[in-house]
Amino acid sequence: MEELRERLRAFAAERDWEQYHSPKNLAMALSVEVAELMEPLQWLTEEQSRALSPETRLALAEEVGDVLLYLVQLADALGIDPLAAARAKLAANAAKYPADRARGRADKYTAYR
Repeated sequence: MEELRERLRAFAAERDWEQYHSPKNLAMALSVEVAELMEPLQWLTEEQSRALSPETRLALAEEVGDVLLYLVQLADALGIDPLAAARAKLAANAAKYPADRARGRADKYTAYR
C-alpha cells in the first residue's frame, strides 16, 4: 500500500496535479469512478452479474483500479491509513453483526440487538 501511495504521489507531482487533489475533489472523483463501476452492472440480474463476459470483466477491472487509486489518494490527503481503517471497520462490523445471529440474513445491524 505504501508503494502505491508513493507512486500516486509521484504521478501527481510529475503532472503538477497536487493543486487539484483536495479531499473534496478526490471524494467527488471517487464517487464518479464508483458510478462508472456500477454502470455495466446496472440492469443485470443477480445471475448475470455473476457470469460476466470477459470484456465486461476487463472493463470492471479498470474501474476497480480507478476506484482504488482515488481511494488511496483520498486517504493520503486526509492522513488516513486505509488498511488500518479497514481493519477497524471490520472489527466494528463483527461486533454489529454477530455471526451466530446474522448468518444468512441481510438485516441492518439494529435487528441483531
